[in-house]
Amino acid sequence: MARVWADLAGGTGGEHRDAREGREGRGSREGGKGQGGHARASRASGPDVPQDPGRESEGDVATRQRSKLERPPRYKVLLYNDDYTPMEFVVQILEQIFGKSPAAATQIMLAIHRGGIGVAGVYVLEIAETKVAAVHSAAQDRGYPLRAGVEKE
Repeated sequence: MARVWADLAGGTGGEHRDAREGREGRGSREGGKGQGGHARASRASGPDVPQDPGRESEGDVATRQRSKLERPPRYKVLLYNDDYTPMEFVVQILEQIFGKSPAAATQIMLAIHRGGIGVAGVYVLEIAETKVAAVHSAAQDRGYPLRAGVEKE
């Protein structure tokens, strides 16, 4: 970016004019990158510059408050017990679809067998629904009635 420095033409120290955009500033590089590759904020002042409600002025630098993003809600993927699906198939589903270790998959399978229901994993809604669809597809391909569902955590 071409800049014309006022100090070279006899101006006071630190003032410069951006030749392409016609803006003036004092000691800041508007829109450019400073040392280390970090962009620097320009100082906005004057009656014609609208004030952003999310911005605060700290001395010579205008800063913007970052809004804190909420985490998306999490959903449990539940597997339901039935009398026809073999335990080995449930363990295989837990290992392949949910990424469980053989020991963890066996523990979850036993909880499903004994309690009638078990939590296979906790995910955001879209991923939970995808995992449920994968379970239903794999069970249907093998001819088993294994059912899975999604419940808010």
